[in-house]
Amino acid sequence: MFPISLQLSALQLAVGLLLAALVAGVAWRLGLLARSGAIAACLLGGAVYALGGLPAAILLVAFFVSSSLLTRLFTRRKRVVAGTYSKGGQRDAAQVLANGGPALLVLLLSALLGWPARLAWPAFAAVLASVTADTWATELGVLSRSQPRLITSGRRVPKGSSGAVSAVGSLAAAAGAVFIAGLAGLLGAGGGRVIASIALAGWLGAFFDSLLGATWQAIYYCPNCKKETEQHPQHTCGTPTRLQRGWAWLNNDWVNLLSALCALLVLLATTHFWL
Repeated sequence: MFPISLQLSALQLAVGLLLAALVAGVAWRLGLLARSGAIAACLLGGAVYALGGLPAAILLVAFFVSSSLLTRLFTRRKRVVAGTYSKGGQRDAAQVLANGGPALLVLLLSALLGWPARLAWPAFAAVLASVTADTWATELGVLSRSQPRLITSGRRVPKGSSGAVSAVGSLAAAAGAVFIAGLAGLLGAGGGRVIASIALAGWLGAFFDSLLGATWQAIYYCPNCKKETEQHPQHTCGTPTRLQRGWAWLNNDWVNLLSALCALLVLLATTHFWL
C-alpha cells in the first residue's frame, strides 16, 4: 500500500517520472507552472511515486490540483492583494520544492530510519495537509468581507498581509487539512484517530506559517505604492523595495518549508494516541 524503499528499480523510477512528466506538462500548458516549476514537479513527483507508490503520488497531485484550482477562482476579487504576495499564481521551481520538498524528505527519512508504514504514511500526509491548509487559507481568506487581524496582536491589517488571519481563512485552512487527511484515510493511512492527527497537524502547520509571517518573515516596503509586500528586489510596479522587517533570508518559500516541518513535529508528538 505504501512501499518505502531506497532500493528503487529502474522501472519504478521510469514510471514515476513518466507520470509526473504528464501531470507537469499539462500544468505547464495550462499556465499553472512556470518552466522551472514544471521541471521541478516532474523530478519531485517521480521521486515521490518511486519511494511512496501510487497512494503518495495521488495525495501529492490532490494538493497541487486543488490548490491550483483555487488560485484560478475569483481572480478579479484577488487583484487587490496581487502586489502583496512574493509570486504570482504560476508556480516556479522554488515554490514547487518548498511545498513538495518536505513530503519527499519524509519519504527519504522513512526509508533511511526504517519507519513502519503506519507511521510514515501519516507523517507524509501531515506535511501535505499543512501546505494544502496554508494554500487554501491564502486563496480563500482574501475573499473575506471583513479585514483580517494580525495573529500576534489582533490588530486589523489590510487583506493579504503576512501573518493575517480571518474566520474565512481559518475555516479554509481546516477544510484543506481535513481534505488531505480524509483522502489519506481512504488510501489506507489509518482510522479516525490517525486522520484526526493528520488534520490537526496540517491545521497547526498553517497557523505556524501565519506566525512566521507576522514575526520573522522578510517583509519589504514599496515607497511608490506606499505598501508592504513580500516582493523583492522590485515591486509589481517596478520600484525597488526595501526591507521593512524580518530576516532577509526568510522568504515565503522558506516559511512554507518550515511550516510543513512544524506539521511533521506535531504529527510525531501525537503518535502515542494511535500507534
